[in-house]
Amino acid sequence: MRRILWRSLCGLGTLGISALSVGAQAEEADHPNPAKLEVIEVVALPWHASTLESAQPVSVLDGEALARRQSSTLGETLSKEVGVHTNYFGPVASSPIIRGLSGPRVLITQNGLDAGDASRVGPDHLVTTEASTAEHIEVLRGPSTLFYGSGAIGGVVNIVDGRVPQDTVPTGQWHVKHNDVADEDLVSGSVTGGTGQWAGHIDGFWRESNDYRIPVPAEAHDDHEHADEVNEEEAHDESRLDNSAYRAKGANLGASYLLDNGFVGLSVGRLERTYGIPGHSHGEEALDVYADLEQDRVQVHSELSFDHDWFSALNTRLGYTDYHHAEVENGEALTTFANESYEVRAELFHQPLADGRGAWSFQYKHQDFEAVGAEAFTPPSVTESLALAWMEERHFGPVLLQLGARMEHVDVEADRLTLPMEDDESLLAVYSVAQTFEPFSVSAGAVWDFTPGYNLGVSISRAQRAPSSAELYSFGPHIGTSSYEVGALYELHSESDGHFHVEVSPAEVELETSNNLDISLRKFNGDFGFTLNAFYNQMDDYYYLAATGLEAESDHDHEHDHAEEESEGLPVYYYTAQDATFYGLEGQLSWQLSAPWQMVLTSDYTRAELEGDTPLPRIPPLRVGLELNYERDGWRASVGGQRYFEQDRVAELETVTPGYTLVDAELGYDWTLSRQTLTFYVQGRNLTDEEARPHTSFIKDQAPLPARSFAVGVRSQF
Repeated sequence: MRRILWRSLCGLGTLGISALSVGAQAEEADHPNPAKLEVIEVVALPWHASTLESAQPVSVLDGEALARRQSSTLGETLSKEVGVHTNYFGPVASSPIIRGLSGPRVLITQNGLDAGDASRVGPDHLVTTEASTAEHIEVLRGPSTLFYGSGAIGGVVNIVDGRVPQDTVPTGQWHVKHNDVADEDLVSGSVTGGTGQWAGHIDGFWRESNDYRIPVPAEAHDDHEHADEVNEEEAHDESRLDNSAYRAKGANLGASYLLDNGFVGLSVGRLERTYGIPGHSHGEEALDVYADLEQDRVQVHSELSFDHDWFSALNTRLGYTDYHHAEVENGEALTTFANESYEVRAELFHQPLADGRGAWSFQYKHQDFEAVGAEAFTPPSVTESLALAWMEERHFGPVLLQLGARMEHVDVEADRLTLPMEDDESLLAVYSVAQTFEPFSVSAGAVWDFTPGYNLGVSISRAQRAPSSAELYSFGPHIGTSSYEVGALYELHSESDGHFHVEVSPAEVELETSNNLDISLRKFNGDFGFTLNAFYNQMDDYYYLAATGLEAESDHDHEHDHAEEESEGLPVYYYTAQDATFYGLEGQLSWQLSAPWQMVLTSDYTRAELEGDTPLPRIPPLRVGLELNYERDGWRASVGGQRYFEQDRVAELETVTPGYTLVDAELGYDWTLSRQTLTFYVQGRNLTDEEARPHTSFIKDQAPLPARSFAVGVRSQF
């Protein structure tokens, strides 16, 4: 049986995987025509378990599939995964959306520890992870609060790299790529090895691009007659999206001391990125708006096994991150964001009890977030959390039962919250506020192998989340999204003249509570395999940015007034807590047509609404994808398309988004040379040059997806 194994111990938040071809399993079961699907084993739970043994839907992108999808942002890298979309903010800052949930509900982790950036605060903020040096990326769909805390109420994306090595086996990879749509260049590589009891690792990358080409003018036009009036010269002038260029580089150094019963390791990393912020103009003037980002990151990992009567292993993770980025407009730094964070995770595993296994988890996290400047829309705040969790699983014949619970204590404080004085708006009142939350989460799941080659997974959970500091305290203009945000801590009152005022609300801030049901049916033997998921998520006190129809002026607006124009205000969005329901379907089917040919069909659909059947904003539409793959004698080819249907279930003041189809193709050849394999490839994206505007994007009407593009590259593993 073919088996590829990445060594890891069974640690919470530590991801190790081994890929088993379903064909191998089918051969063991005497099936004559095995499907060429892979069943991925995941160690993001407190024990080594495959995706087939998880009651909760889990997917892993690794190996050749990850290499083919690597993009400049995490959101774009994962955008073809079932149930995952992107909040597309150009090729510079796109984050993943899982089943319609994003922002502070989808936790982004690096090797099991919080990424420590500002990406959960605004869609224009970069996720500080790099796919080009990742070994694999794991996506947990649905509440994962038991394993990662209340910030994972919508799901988890865990990026795993080898920056803390776990053995001395010499391995490495490098990748060189050029894409013509933005004159984008990428160079990346990593090497791991060692001797005796010492192991070392080094990796690095460099990326650079210009503004990317677009198939239509950047601004969407509701008036089709006006759109037809755009002449060829004007279309040519607008053929690139302003402020979509970027430059990025980063490196990591790591070392580990290997013990007879585990390892202890340390890594130090540095990331620098300067990237444009699309979607900004005043009249006919295009503004030079970009972010200048730096992040330093230190991680300490240890995994130790014991020969003890009660305990079998102890895994620890410690992380420190120092992050800051400045938002710069026409050479002037208007706002600076900083986030200094500390995190400690420890998992203690007990010896098997009555054919069951389990673990206790301890987690402490401290985040000191600060936004300073003319457009700091949220005040400096400190968030501190402490949590204890317990997880257990046991087999009862063909049924695997999984149970868990988690208790948290979360403090959110801000001591420089300012509001205009009611009797004199030229003066500011300064407040010191603090909230304490105690989220509690519990889950139960079962996996039933009801017949050979099939199983059924059911997961029920109740998870709670403390609202983030941005959701509570935001009050002011947000340059990235061209909006004026007001947090849930305030009461917003509109006035008859179209203006508004706010005051601190006396009402108690509530926890967000998710009641979630997941059902998965899987077939994994034979020429035809599939995974079908259905989910239902009823949420109490769901926090979201609601459009108010109001506008707010700011000093920033007046700086760009033209003499003949009246300055337009920023639309006001208010963080509101209301009950909401999310439900939908996901599916992936794979059919091995013959030895070299495989067809893959995917689809996902999410419906989200408030009480009263009111649609929520920026919910992804129905999507269907079809891909045909060929692989023989070192040659690899694929062609496929994804259809995004029209999204006409829109929230108040939200516009309908037309449907579009993206067609992609790739041709590659693997050449084995000595101890390494070289892969030469060419990729084509959006081959029909279609206008595509993701409904999930805040700037869909200012930033379409890139035009037709071609990329060439070579990568190697050794």
